[in-house]
Amino acid sequence: MDGGAGGGRGAGRGPDASPALGALLGYRVYARRWLFLLVLSLLNCSNAALWLSFAPVADIIAHHFVLSTEQINWLSLIYLVVSIPSGVVAIWVLDSVGLRWATITCAWLNFAGSTFRALPSLAIKIEDPFAFLMGGQSLCALVQTMVIFSPAKLAALWFPEHQRVTANMIGTMSNSLGILMANLLSPTLVKKEKDIPWMLGIYIIPAGLACLLATACLWDSVPPSPPSGVAARCTSERFLEGLKLLLHNRAYVTLAVCFGGGIGIFSGFLALLEQVLCVKGYSKEFAGLCGALFIVFGVLGALVLSLYVDQTKQFTEAVKIGYCLTSVVCVAFALVSQLQGQTLALVTICSLLGLFGLSVVPIAMELAVECSFPVSEGAAAGLVVVLGQAVGALVVVLLTALSVRRAEPSTSTCQDGQGPLDWKVSMLLMAGLCALFSCCLTLFFHTRYRRLEAEARMSRSIQDDADRVPQCPPPALAPASQAPPRRPSPRSLCSGCGSRGRRLS
Repeated sequence: MDGGAGGGRGAGRGPDASPALGALLGYRVYARRWLFLLVLSLLNCSNAALWLSFAPVADIIAHHFVLSTEQINWLSLIYLVVSIPSGVVAIWVLDSVGLRWATITCAWLNFAGSTFRALPSLAIKIEDPFAFLMGGQSLCALVQTMVIFSPAKLAALWFPEHQRVTANMIGTMSNSLGILMANLLSPTLVKKEKDIPWMLGIYIIPAGLACLLATACLWDSVPPSPPSGVAARCTSERFLEGLKLLLHNRAYVTLAVCFGGGIGIFSGFLALLEQVLCVKGYSKEFAGLCGALFIVFGVLGALVLSLYVDQTKQFTEAVKIGYCLTSVVCVAFALVSQLQGQTLALVTICSLLGLFGLSVVPIAMELAVECSFPVSEGAAAGLVVVLGQAVGALVVVLLTALSVRRAEPSTSTCQDGQGPLDWKVSMLLMAGLCALFSCCLTLFFHTRYRRLEAEARMSRSIQDDADRVPQCPPPALAPASQAPPRRPSPRSLCSGCGSRGRRLS
């Protein structure tokens, strides 16, 4: 497989590209890598569902617990705020304690948070339900950054080179499936205020299952034998040294700022979608459908795109083209969302927004690792996520602040008991930011694929060593009267002729 754009084209295959050579070198893949990926994906899905479980039914939740719309927004926004400092700590934890213990710890925190936020819906009288809701969401928020950038680490440690992008896609897109579950499940479960306890209890189930599987089924942070040359020769820099290298890597900084900004815009879009659409008379079920289509087409697009990039290694081209198309569709959403009766147009726009924008997320994560090697995968992908969460928090706060109450009558279906908001300026700003980030990424981002180049160098070096092993001359023919000589072993063939060759294992 050739590399992608820039200096990556000549990278070629890594040492694990040849199955025979990989077997000689002791590289091996284990079936339990898929179990690890399943546990991490389930945890990622559950955590994302808990994040946005309140957003699709914000008006009913606010009325039931006697809260304002701003307080309900903070139940989603707290994820973005808490994950900024916790994300930096998570990078260090992931590289220090290992992937297994980090995953188990996250699973227990996620389960505890899902249970804690359900307490106000029980028969127990609680005077301040918002404190329990916010406390539970905060515990879950501590987990988010870790489980979002862990798939890049898992793919590098457990999967061979030709499966890394696909494995990263599965782990990363499980977060989107959790958002899909929240957009479909919450409006379906909550028709009236009495349904809220049932909804909060349902979300505990996947969190508990992920906690059980993580505790019982994960036994190793790394496989007994590495799947590739880079995994075998772990050259990741230490935590602080790695951060310094990232900050001095212009290509990485450009990618982190531009794509992190895109992650922030998507976070704001999903958190505010129901509130934006209900102003123009669209129901919460329709808003949930739009969010679901955004996720479904994003996952399908990511599946196809990841398989393609796994074969072609065209990371840069995929990310740039997807981001540019996303900015065009984002402008269309900003305009159409301010009109009434445009159900078909909104459904199409949300589908395209997921297809073009969400599908490139796992590709961008892998690209961050490629352009920053030998910095650890956790640090490279983690800082992009942390920056995206910071931008997402700013976007939600800014878009909410720019919305104004409307005094004139409208067809609003919002049920917060207050006059509907006008989101026109906010949506135009969101589209403008998306276009700005995509232009900067397209114009200023250029990189070599450092990890692929390192694997290619290892492959050539090992192959050269194998070619230099001398071959012993054939033994002299024995007289017919003598018994045929005993056939020497392959090891004696090399050692018997005094060669300097070494065993490739």
